[in-house]
Amino acid sequence: MADEVLFEERNGIALITLNRPEAMNALNTPLRILLHEAVLRFRDTPSLRVAIITGAGGRAFSAGADLKEMSGRNRDLLGGGHDTFWDAETPSLSRGLQLWKPVIAAINGYCLAGGLELALSCDVRVATEGSTFALREVARGIIPGGGGTQRLPRLVPFGIALELLLTGDTIDAAEAYRIGLVNRVVPADGLLAAAEELARRMLKNAPLSLQAVKEAAYRGISMPLDEGLRVEAFLSRAIRTTQDSAEGPTAFAEKRQPSWQGR
Repeated sequence: MADEVLFEERNGIALITLNRPEAMNALNTPLRILLHEAVLRFRDTPSLRVAIITGAGGRAFSAGADLKEMSGRNRDLLGGGHDTFWDAETPSLSRGLQLWKPVIAAINGYCLAGGLELALSCDVRVATEGSTFALREVARGIIPGGGGTQRLPRLVPFGIALELLLTGDTIDAAEAYRIGLVNRVVPADGLLAAAEELARRMLKNAPLSLQAVKEAAYRGISMPLDEGLRVEAFLSRAIRTTQDSAEGPTAFAEKRQPSWQGR
């Protein structure tokens, strides 16, 4: 069996590919474990500064949780078993993992249920023109358990988020762009190029500054403004003590590209 998650290093970019195209990259347990390992590898490798997550095969980013596997787990729960699939105590990209490096979702095709929740766990989303999006859990007798009920209302207008969550309706890429669910829509043959171009624009900037900006934004969004501003001030002071904070103004004054050290 081929690896269900592929990992490739591309000059500072980690390309992470969900690799179950025959199952529309459905999220079964082996894939989830390998995805978590890939994310940790990205997080813990200093030379890798931006990640792109995409799906193999061209038909789907991910169609969500593997429903056959889920059905068996749900039957076990009825019998008094314990399901660790969406265990809130288990850190993952969806919840609990400290990952301040930027992550881009490159969405190609179906992006449904847990697949959409995975995309929502990323920081920026690029989609192909033929991509479709839905949180269909209510039609399966469950609810989004990978962050969908929390991240979607923080990303798009609250009423629109509730409509999508309560109806399970599917929207196309144009509508996803209109409501702010995705950052841009591109032709299918230009998806990875667009995602990499965006990643390389991020790579031009100081790596510690990127991480501090992401941390400040995520921590602050759930706080009152005055508390968020204190978080921003704290991180700003920390960044001003780094070598890169001296390199940036020096490179500008000397009219050259900065040489970031990440320290």
